[in-house]
Order: sequence, then C-alpha cells, then structure tokens
Amino acid sequence: MALRILSPAKVNLFLCVLGRRPDGYHDLFSLMCRIGLYDEILLNPTSADITLTCSDPALPVDDGNLALRAARRFFEACARRGGVAIHLTKRIPVAAGLGGGSSNAASVLLGLNHLHRAPLSLDRLMAIGKSLGADVPFFLFQSPALASGIGDRLEAFAGIPPLAALVVSPTFAVSTRMVYQNLNLRLTNRPKRPTRAHLKKSVFAPDLHLYNDLEAVTLAWHPELVAIKNLLTGQGALGSLMSGSGPSVFGLFPDLEAAHKAADTLPMGRGWRLFCAGLLTGPTPLICEI
Repeated sequence: MALRILSPAKVNLFLCVLGRRPDGYHDLFSLMCRIGLYDEILLNPTSADITLTCSDPALPVDDGNLALRAARRFFEACARRGGVAIHLTKRIPVAAGLGGGSSNAASVLLGLNHLHRAPLSLDRLMAIGKSLGADVPFFLFQSPALASGIGDRLEAFAGIPPLAALVVSPTFAVSTRMVYQNLNLRLTNRPKRPTRAHLKKSVFAPDLHLYNDLEAVTLAWHPELVAIKNLLTGQGALGSLMSGSGPSVFGLFPDLEAAHKAADTLPMGRGWRLFCAGLLTGPTPLICEI
C-alpha cells in the first residue's frame, strides 16, 4: 500500500512576539489556520533505505529537507527497520511564511504512522515534530489553533468564520532567523494586540484581529509588501496581513469567488505568485491510500 498526502500551507491570522527565551527562540502568541493550498507527497514503503525526490530541483533531497529528516526520526522512534520512497510535489512557495517545509515534515510523520498502523501516539508525534521545527506540531494538530510557547503549545480555536484567502507571494525569500534577530521588542507592545481573554469571548474578525509583530521588520526591508497589502484592501479584502516572517501577504475575503475576482484585478508582470484558498476550519481528509 502507498499513500498520497495533501500537505497544506498555513497563515498566521495574528502573531504576537512576547519576548526572547534563553534558548534563543521567542515566546509567541499566535492564531494559525491551515489553508487549501497544498504540496503533494507520495509515500511508497520499501525494504531498503529512506529516499526523497522532489519536483523542485532547487530543494535539497538529503537531510537538509525536513521531509526526509521526519522519516528518519519516525523509524528511529518506533525502532522499526525498513524504508520509504518519498516524492514531493512542491506548490507552496519556499521561504514564504506559509509553513510548507514544516507541513511536509508533519505529513510524512502522519503518513508513516498510518502506513505502520499507528505505532506512535499523537503526543509522541508532536514531540518528534517539535524537535524538527517550531511549526511542525501545529500541522500535526490538524485544527485552527491558538499557539503559545515557541508555537508548540496549542489550543483548538473554533471561532474562525468560513473565509477565503488571496495569497500574494513575491519572488524574493525572507530569512525567518534574520527577521527575529532584527526585531525590536520594545516597539511591539501595541494596543491592537489580540488577547486570549478577548478571543474566548468572540469570533475572529479580520478588521479587529489581524496583527503581526514581524511586519515591523520585513515591511521596512521590502516596501513592496506595503503596496500589496494596500492593493488587497483596495480590492475589497476584509483585512490584509503578512503571514509569519513573510514575504507572503494575504487578504481575507468572504468567499473564494470574491478572492478570485480580486486576484483578476491585481497587476501582472511583477513576478508575484497568486493563490486563492479557503481557510481549513474543520476536519479535512488529507491522506488517501493508493
């Protein structure tokens, strides 16, 4: 049996940076939601080694790729011999603030656990995911979530209405590490910041809650992103925001029809990649046996 897995992107509907930790990470408070933009992963069990091929020749296919490292960690954790041939079809832009690499790692862990009849609990998978990257546990959680700690402490959040995102991804990449290193925490204490107490009493509202401390760094480096945000709101977005450390920017719309209509009005010829995708606010089957 082989598996076909859809590996979704995500957006940060808000992201507050609370402080720097002694281990070099930052404490966060964030609301994350998966969106219907997918990489595709094929898993074929083998009796030999773990191998990875990828549709994007620019991506590593060795231990520099989180998907391959996730497979190695899975077999180490359950002390099983054997291997798997992984093929990754990339559609989520790389280093774009959309969590594609973390999603791929989580998808491999979930897929291998499915193939091997669930030898590892979700808690064990989450621990492996955290060792691979701060966003990996969120993709294993498979629900919109309020995230705290380094992003690994997750609480399901059901207050997101059925919205659609128009994601605009410029051609340049942004280093998450460099963004955090250049963040001035004294400038992030703004009154608009969402709080857990407020969110527990209300549903998510784009005009009230969209917020990202990391915009202070990335937008200053790349003013083009400010222009994209203005274009999205000018075309009827309920709000617009940079996702994660960027550079992808998204606008939220009432439905996919409105998002596609806005996409058709954006200027062409700038190299931007545009994606219209619904927010995944409920259970979504992503694993298919083939």
